[in-house]
Amino acid sequence: MNTSKTKDKYQIAIIPGDGIGKEVMDATILVLDELNIDFHYVYGEAGDECSEKTGTPLPKETLDIIRNADACLFGAAGETAADVIVKIRQEMKMFANLRPVKSYPNTNALFDDVDFMIVRENTEGLYIANKEELTEDGAIAKRIITKKAEERIIDYAFNYAKENNKSKVTAVHKANVLKKSDGLFKQIFYDVAEKYPDIEAEDFYVDATAMYLITQPQNFEVIVTTNLFGDILSDEGAGLVGGLGLIPSANIGENGALFEPVHGSAPDIAGEGKANPIAMMLSSIMMLRYLGENEAADKFEAAILKVLNDGETLTSDLGGSSSTIEVAEAIKNNL
Repeated sequence: MNTSKTKDKYQIAIIPGDGIGKEVMDATILVLDELNIDFHYVYGEAGDECSEKTGTPLPKETLDIIRNADACLFGAAGETAADVIVKIRQEMKMFANLRPVKSYPNTNALFDDVDFMIVRENTEGLYIANKEELTEDGAIAKRIITKKAEERIIDYAFNYAKENNKSKVTAVHKANVLKKSDGLFKQIFYDVAEKYPDIEAEDFYVDATAMYLITQPQNFEVIVTTNLFGDILSDEGAGLVGGLGLIPSANIGENGALFEPVHGSAPDIAGEGKANPIAMMLSSIMMLRYLGENEAADKFEAAILKVLNDGETLTSDLGGSSSTIEVAEAIKNNL
């Protein structure tokens, strides 16, 4: 990620998407506009509603908006999520998916001292579903793991650890069963680790990791893993720290970056003003750090922490009764 401010004005692609995506996006922009940074927002459409309206869930115009922006904020997509977010990641070559798992106060977190990053490969593996087919007997899905993609993501994880004063990187795989594909991943991991002698390297099977996330999550600092495993483990991580309303993410690539909450469009509560905007806000803080606006990022995060510590303005998922916008107003007032 960039570490120093590069310009005075930023063009930000805003893709609210479906359901609560619009609500949490509005709440986040309410706070971003108080930060005294010159953002120029360019709005694009994507998702279920866009598909009904235009015939496609991801119009070319939206992709062009993302390509031309310094960064993109994305809300949520509904049933068309695979056709939207996966395609954006592929089109923009966003190879790294970052999902921080961190304990905050008054959030029903199982532990108060969890703080680790999941670095997930974003471009291949089962999750992209490009080799799926139906047969007479059932269905086939091919899992493709390449040296280039895995070397790139593993090196990214070690470099992230180095830049963020982390002392350990953990590889997660299933090489005891998937001996060729995950065996290759494990081999590449230890080859890359040799370039970073000051950072401890360890590996666990994905099923063991699922258990350790519950029994000893404090032992993790940076986890690096393949696409599908990363998706599953990050949702488990959300359960550790109070739910999906608190997990942001970043998609980083050679040609751009997109920031989004891990939660979906939540049609059951869409339009009711109940959605927790904090995951979207934390995603925008990741964007600020990517842009080199570290002072603003610190200020924004401190305001969120103050509101959570006070415990008076919380959405229903955290045991409160405040609305999405009420939470945003409280955070804005604490900047």
